[in-house]
Amino acid sequence: MTYFRTLLAGAATLALTAGIALAETPVIKAAVLQSGTVNWELDTILNHDFDGAHGFELEVMGVAGGDAAQIALLAGEVDTIVSDWLWVARQRANGEDFVFIPYSKAVGGVLVAGDSTAKSLADLRGGKIGIAGGPLDKSWLILRAYAQNQSGFDLKEETEQVFGAPPLIAETALAGDVDGAINFWHFAAKMKAAGMRELVSVDEAARALGLDPETPLLGYVVRGSMVAEHPELVAALAEASRDAKALLASDPAAWEPLRERMRAGNEAEFEELKAGFIAGIPAQGAVDVAAAAKMMAVMIDLGGDELVGDMDALPDGVFWTGK
Repeated sequence: MTYFRTLLAGAATLALTAGIALAETPVIKAAVLQSGTVNWELDTILNHDFDGAHGFELEVMGVAGGDAAQIALLAGEVDTIVSDWLWVARQRANGEDFVFIPYSKAVGGVLVAGDSTAKSLADLRGGKIGIAGGPLDKSWLILRAYAQNQSGFDLKEETEQVFGAPPLIAETALAGDVDGAINFWHFAAKMKAAGMRELVSVDEAARALGLDPETPLLGYVVRGSMVAEHPELVAALAEASRDAKALLASDPAAWEPLRERMRAGNEAEFEELKAGFIAGIPAQGAVDVAAAAKMMAVMIDLGGDELVGDMDALPDGVFWTGK
């Protein structure tokens, strides 16, 4: 009898243990830049338990660079990163199964000194332009196409480009060492707060080229297997993201815990950063694939193999459909 009681007790313990295991909250591990603006959203998700409300636990791992995040995802060390959909498209073209969930459509533009006499990109002919992100930066490519389309002006051939890290480009521009600067949106926000003005935005340039500026450039990237096997978990991540954005767009108090993370030098910078983030919130719903394909054509034309590899069109399945 003792033996059977032991067996029954053991079975009960196993059943209880299995029940606990089944009840465990799934974890989504994200690798993001330690200084990236996505942390404002992720902090908001954690601060307000939007992950728990949607049935998962968010775990954030800070990395030093975008390449490190991509390597972590490729190696299966994390469940998601934030990257642009062109990277996702290139990975899919190379046989990897990644899917893009919209996060932000925030873009920068060309900034000039507040007292600059420039009224159009053509006025920068013969001048020096500072560019963050390198010669394959998407904003730079769109602005090049815009200048060519509007005035037959080749920005690459008719200006001197200085490429550098975003902080260096900001510092150089504010010191007046370049005639114009193209920087990531959050650095551009700080530059505007310091007195620089936007000569032309990437949004404006995209519209003039017949592109849809509502196409989100950045997104959470997950494996296609996660979408197929755990669609409810992928949807939960997207919903938590939307909840955080809705709160930040509607409640100024939600920004207060983020002040230190945002590293705003003054109140003007803080307000510009808030406005830039909110302006970058994409509309709900599936990405317009036709609009993205049109933007891809511009990237292929100007970025070539170095940017898009062997792709000659947008691969199928890049964007999460919400299903």
